[in-house]
Amino acid sequence: MNLHRVDLVSLSLFSLVARTGSISKGAELAALAVGAASKRLSDLERSLGTTLLERHSRGVTLTEAGLALQRHAQRILSDVDQMAADLSDYASGLTGVVRLWANTSAVTQFLPGQVSAFVRDNPRIRIELEEADSHEIVVAVLDGRADLGIFADRTPALGLRVLNYRHDRLVLVVPAGHPLARRKAVRWESAVEYDFVTLAKATSLHKRLEMETEKLGRRLKNRIQVRSFDAMCRMIAAGLGIAVLPDVAVEPLLKPLNLRRVALDEAWSDRTLLIGVRDLDALPRHVRVFIDYLCDAN
Repeated sequence: MNLHRVDLVSLSLFSLVARTGSISKGAELAALAVGAASKRLSDLERSLGTTLLERHSRGVTLTEAGLALQRHAQRILSDVDQMAADLSDYASGLTGVVRLWANTSAVTQFLPGQVSAFVRDNPRIRIELEEADSHEIVVAVLDGRADLGIFADRTPALGLRVLNYRHDRLVLVVPAGHPLARRKAVRWESAVEYDFVTLAKATSLHKRLEMETEKLGRRLKNRIQVRSFDAMCRMIAAGLGIAVLPDVAVEPLLKPLNLRRVALDEAWSDRTLLIGVRDLDALPRHVRVFIDYLCDAN
């Protein structure tokens, strides 16, 4: 087996043939003559020392070895496409890309203005932002899909280096006519009497509410689950429940939807959002510059 003779053109051709089930169709998509494509495939089989395709009158099917190669080829070709995209950024003058994963609280409350200002001041650095649940963010940083992540405290950091990012406060949000609407503050034990609108169970916010409810020996009355703070507020306005939301995030929605914000008289309503990285010293300079900006902007 001589893997050094396996080239990207042949891998791409093989992937097209595997997808279409036809050497002629694969050759057409690869802009190759059928004869040249057939020779490339035969050379690929010879280099790998195994049969990849079973040829028959109606086309081709993959052997077990062919199926294994198809999985590897898809991954290799995807990596090459990503490499080309990254290098094209550098060729156009970009000095770096920051892969940031952040939870909904950070995305909604703090990051839009900060990312916009940073990109304006650092036009040669591009920020790629993905919104995810806190536990997904930690895993993404650990396995290298993200350079840094922003997630809620209480999320197991699994050995990441963590820095304080921002503090936020959770409040109770209720319809204007709700029995708790006139209260300045409530204890959690009073709030759990009512139906709740929440985010998905995997989110750090939902887990926090369930944990605090279980401490009271109660069960959270989770009536509706949605995917965004805006959707939560619209469900509340429709009279389908109450919710716990970050104070800053809910502020713009209170007046338009005729909602009321009630303080939670609980220590756990004060949260810290954290920045997590695998190794701060090993990060590229442009990523450290962005982290310094986030921390200094507090």
